[in-house]
Amino acid sequence: MACPGSLRMFLILASLAAGALMLGRPAVAQNVREQALPQFSEAAHIGVQNCSGSTCHNAKSPSPNSSVAQNEYTIWSGPDKHSKAFSVLGNDRSQRIARNLRIGDPRSAAICLSCHSDNATHRGPQFNISEGVGCEACHGGAQSWLGTHISGFNHEANLKAGLFPTNEPKARARLCLSCHVGSGEGKFVTHVIMGAGHPRLKFELNTSTQMQPAHYVVDKDYVARKGAPSGVRTWAIGQAMALSETLRAFVDPKRNPAGFVPELVFYDCNACHHPMSNLRYAPHEPGPAQPGVVPFNDANVIMLRVLAARVDPGLARAFDERVVAFHKALQENRTKSIAEARALLDLTNRLEVALGGHGYGADDLKALAAGLIASAEHGNFGEYSAAEQGTRALWTITQTMRGSGMVSEAQRGAVEAAMGQLEAAIAKEEGYRPDTYALALQNLGQALGL
Repeated sequence: MACPGSLRMFLILASLAAGALMLGRPAVAQNVREQALPQFSEAAHIGVQNCSGSTCHNAKSPSPNSSVAQNEYTIWSGPDKHSKAFSVLGNDRSQRIARNLRIGDPRSAAICLSCHSDNATHRGPQFNISEGVGCEACHGGAQSWLGTHISGFNHEANLKAGLFPTNEPKARARLCLSCHVGSGEGKFVTHVIMGAGHPRLKFELNTSTQMQPAHYVVDKDYVARKGAPSGVRTWAIGQAMALSETLRAFVDPKRNPAGFVPELVFYDCNACHHPMSNLRYAPHEPGPAQPGVVPFNDANVIMLRVLAARVDPGLARAFDERVVAFHKALQENRTKSIAEARALLDLTNRLEVALGGHGYGADDLKALAAGLIASAEHGNFGEYSAAEQGTRALWTITQTMRGSGMVSEAQRGAVEAAMGQLEAAIAKEEGYRPDTYALALQNLGQALGL
């Protein structure tokens, strides 16, 4: 469907009027947590169809004369699973979860719609909840910025008009993590929901960004408008913000209420959910001091210890101390565990700043890869969730090393083979074996010459 001419002209005129006020608009929030998530923006969400015109973002092939490909809607509505998020709520598994939770039809339950749709606070007359996680779920209510957008203003003007800055790693992390980890805004998958049948949440910012069907191309024009992205920095920021969001939930009495049974979603699923014949426990850092203790999910912590040791050794030591204190407090009482979680959250936020400002040169990449590989010696990949995050981290690092010429043609085959072994080792959660994973890590280290 082409953009209606009258609508297009109205928006152009509106944007020109807005241009006169542009200098009076507030700057984009420096602290990404100060900016409302797109779902809760004051601007109305006007619906995907207003982006899907053949002269807008529904081109059948990339446009050679545009700064963007203009086939973004085509990609989103095809292979991108975000467009199917609402329809998933009608399948047998979703209906079963809803029956177990006694919430009625999941296609009308807020607890489901908050992440399986663009459950916007403000909606225009053409908005349709069944469109799933549409354009405005990530880019913000188009009422405020569409006029500026189609009139050819630059990216900064679009941001000032209300476009959500998804190109900025911290903003994108907060947005994605609000569903894929959970936030305090009605988006939080509890152990009860998982017990009802919801899949385990698993997310890593950079590989998820790279592996989903991209509706943008990082070319010279993209870099000129939005800056050059760094996969390793995005990974690092994503790890810090994932732990931060988890700790925010942990100290929130609404998401971690006091009771005889704690909210188990904060703990490592795979430490308990594996066959008893699969003997996996071994002492590890910085986990609980003894076996049989339900362990906190340390997957992000393990990644951050390696990052911190390279980027800021002093902060790394403080971070390690707080992690150990937090684990100890978890075995003592709720009051101490909440207090230590707040202290760890504060350090994680400081670490997030340090990681976001780091350059990640060749020596950093080697040190990070070596640090992750060495983590196996300390038992840190004893649980599946940590190995899952470790594999995604090493994928990002090795891809960056290859792109910068740090992996020779002679090394490439061995590196790819070792990465394949890591992927195979985490292919099935119930069949994960730490010794198999550790061997694959050794092979990767040898292939990289570490």
